[in-house]
Amino acid sequence: MKKDFLSLVDIDRHELEGIVSDAMRLKQMKSAGTVHEYLKGKSLGMIFEKASTRTRVSFEVGMTDLGGHALFLNPQDLQLGRGEEIRDTARALARYVDAIMIRAYEHATIEGFAHHSTVPIINGLSNTLHPCQVLADIMTLRERFSDLQDLKLAWIGDGNNVCNSWVLSAALTGMEVVVASPPRYRPKESLVEQARAAGGRIRIVADPEEAAQDADVLYTDIWVSMGDEQERAERLQAFRGYTIDSRLLARASPDAFVMHCLPAHRGEEITDEVMEGPQSIIWDQAENRLHAQKALLVHLIAGGMPSLK
Repeated sequence: MKKDFLSLVDIDRHELEGIVSDAMRLKQMKSAGTVHEYLKGKSLGMIFEKASTRTRVSFEVGMTDLGGHALFLNPQDLQLGRGEEIRDTARALARYVDAIMIRAYEHATIEGFAHHSTVPIINGLSNTLHPCQVLADIMTLRERFSDLQDLKLAWIGDGNNVCNSWVLSAALTGMEVVVASPPRYRPKESLVEQARAAGGRIRIVADPEEAAQDADVLYTDIWVSMGDEQERAERLQAFRGYTIDSRLLARASPDAFVMHCLPAHRGEEITDEVMEGPQSIIWDQAENRLHAQKALLVHLIAGGMPSLK
């Protein structure tokens, strides 16, 4: 039976731990130059409605590393761009490839593919969620902490798709997620309620200093996401005071790490000093997109990596 990855809640804690462990093994194997073609002869279709740097390159390189093949598909080059229904495209593509990754404007588009496809569908980003990013983030934190249980992550800024995915991850990781956002820009209330119902510890506040106090991780993202450009002036005004700078970082734990999913607008949501500082693990996050997604692909297409002898 095929399994999709549209949200962090599509996997349980045991699967999360397995995927992260496999990602760490794959990272070591790549560093050592060890061949790991666990998806030899397999193909991944990649549909991009939105521009991409890290998502496209990490999935494409990842499939090559795994011995498979990735196909970049622009909707305007597909019949989707001429009005073909999602269900028809999904059914046809599923006859050619072993999985489909979609980066879409609307989450409903990805859900439509998942409903009609007979091969796994991966959410490469939607307006609601970005689970692949948070999967890599969890791996990045696991490289530094033996256990994520009871760590505090402070999200500072826009309650966007990455923030929504962090909220949903709380029950899986045991971390406390505190979101500091202006009231209009908070994460989706339905997802906050869903996370709390699953046992996640979520707090929503307005004051970034309150969120940052004694936090183990400070996390931010751009304030103006793709599709929100017409709101730029309004958003910049609303998020004044939400910049992660040295003053805000000083409120966190002395050993706190700073994360950003990129791309960054330096001087807006984060200062150059903090981004380039010793507590930043931003580039590790970016690299780990490759390793975490490789582990996810092996999990969905091949049922996981072979056990160590």
